[in-house]
Amino acid sequence: MRTLYRRGAIYSPSEPFATALLTDGDTVAWIGSDEAAATYAPDAHQIVDLDGALVTPAFVDAHVHVTETGLALDGLDLRTARSVGEILAAVETAVRAGGGRPVLGHGWDERSLAERRPPTRAELDRASAGGVVQLSRVDGHSSVVSSTLAEAAEARDHEGWTDDGRVEREAHHAVRRATREGLSPAARDHLQRVALRMAARAGIGCVHEMSAPHIASESDLAALACLAGPDGAEPLPDVVCYRGQLVAAGAEARAVLVRLRDLGCAAVAGLAGDLNADGAVGSRTAAFREPYADAPGHRGHLYLSVEQVADHVVACTAAGLQAGFHVIGDAGLDVVLEGFRRAAERVGMAVVRAGGHRLEHVETPDADAVARIVDLGLTASVQPAFDAAWGGPGGMYAARLGAQRAAGMNPFAAMAAAGVPLAFGSDSPVTPFAPWEGVRAAVFHTDPQQRISARAAFAAHTRGAWRAARRPGEGILAVGAPATLAVWSAGGGLVVQAPDDRIQAWSTDPRSGTPGLPDLEPGTAAPRCLRTVVRGRVVHDDPSHEA
Repeated sequence: MRTLYRRGAIYSPSEPFATALLTDGDTVAWIGSDEAAATYAPDAHQIVDLDGALVTPAFVDAHVHVTETGLALDGLDLRTARSVGEILAAVETAVRAGGGRPVLGHGWDERSLAERRPPTRAELDRASAGGVVQLSRVDGHSSVVSSTLAEAAEARDHEGWTDDGRVEREAHHAVRRATREGLSPAARDHLQRVALRMAARAGIGCVHEMSAPHIASESDLAALACLAGPDGAEPLPDVVCYRGQLVAAGAEARAVLVRLRDLGCAAVAGLAGDLNADGAVGSRTAAFREPYADAPGHRGHLYLSVEQVADHVVACTAAGLQAGFHVIGDAGLDVVLEGFRRAAERVGMAVVRAGGHRLEHVETPDADAVARIVDLGLTASVQPAFDAAWGGPGGMYAARLGAQRAAGMNPFAAMAAAGVPLAFGSDSPVTPFAPWEGVRAAVFHTDPQQRISARAAFAAHTRGAWRAARRPGEGILAVGAPATLAVWSAGGGLVVQAPDDRIQAWSTDPRSGTPGLPDLEPGTAAPRCLRTVVRGRVVHDDPSHEA
């Protein structure tokens, strides 16, 4: 299939004035001007009149949970709930419509509820008439559950159980297993398709799936890998598979790979991702050196030791895999970075640096931690939407940690300036698939000192995320590159944005050859995705856009 796109704007640093692009099969075959495109038109199977639309590399979401996203999309969306009563009414409605099926909801935040608390177990029991209910907090690290589910999951026998039905840590994991293990293959297939289609509609051509034993089974990851493969019947975004399975030796790591391969997951990038060193700020499970401001004496929870981190890094390195950890609090980061240092003592710093290892979230690094991240050659996989949702003087971070500590969180500019490679993601379903909003959040960080340019943010959400998966040749529109792209309606025109007013807008002159991006000033509408293409296969076409 040879497709010619013409009469638009092509975001290609190598061809900054291009207005046309030709794909041949799964590859970009040519980029140039509309005048030159006439040469290729007779041999094209399809000609797409862009009518001024923008063509960019498709986005990559560097941290997602596909099945969990499908469950959130199919279940109760509680992100807009403003009272306990509103949540209970939604549960009652779901029970009446559900025919006895479990009621699963996601997204409540007690700070947004009038009562400043989530529903209790007793309230869920009444609303569900004794049914199975799990409602997860917006960060996904705690839930409230009904008595029937608590009993089925034996949640009372695990750390993190509280009698009002709130569960975290092992109790939360037990509840999640109890509600997910009953999914039939057909139900799981449906949920994964729903999530990947949503990603495609957002202009995302690839997701990094962060599977882990406490989130989903190995068969869940294998099913996703088969579904999204290049031979799949339905064109869908690419999936890079990670499994957050702790191992202590190379042989153990290879055994995990063999099990996954036997299930049908032939390619695993690493034993990384949501291998949790700690938890989340909102659930007060992230591990900090100092206590939470709104929970005196409580510092969160550490889930791994320095030696476990070191053993895991050595084992993954020996098996040729990426290692990586979910880490948010500064105490958690201390453990992880010391573990990497000890691993480097055992196998050599150059070997660790060459491993392409990564950290997920890494929200609270101070200057010393940033320097150590650079020294170890680690990539920071971060979520700018977290700052947009919870940063700033009146946000959740300030409420949990105090304004001074919260002000230093998610230091994108400091990390980028120091040389930390950045990859952007959503942690969906924690925040939705909305990559332009992620770029906007980085450009307009709540701390002006930590803002980065739109160009740098866009790169972190495209090429930077490919590099985080050790696939550096992707994420750019150039001749010979994979034909993975997105077409956008950008009604406000294209601009070259600096991160703040202190930087001279030297590149706004078109003669500089700096390709423009949509205007992302706060209050402007995000671009609408008209088409998403993955290796030449159309995975999304806006029905209102005529090719």
